[in-house]
Amino acid sequence: MKKYIANIVNHAAVSEKSIERYLCFRCTVHGGVCLKYSNPNQAGYPDRVMLLPNGRTIWVELKSMGEKPRRLQVERMKKLASLGHEVHVCDSKQSVDEIFNGL
Repeated sequence: MKKYIANIVNHAAVSEKSIERYLCFRCTVHGGVCLKYSNPNQAGYPDRVMLLPNGRTIWVELKSMGEKPRRLQVERMKKLASLGHEVHVCDSKQSVDEIFNGL
């Protein structure tokens, strides 16, 4: 039973939802707004778009720890990057921290 509970606790720390909450918290602390992006007619775009002070915009695809973006997601992120947008994939709180450490 203890192992089962430990697995639940560990999953909660590395789940996409947990990482998403952390991203939104960090964005708010930096004076930004972290918007959920959803376009039913265009699948594959990143989950969140952060609007930061001084007009900086960062797109973020969130994944549970160790997961990778699907092929369509990779293509959409390449397109955004080719248009000059900053795009990141975050699968941990540490990867979220790396975005903000670079600001």
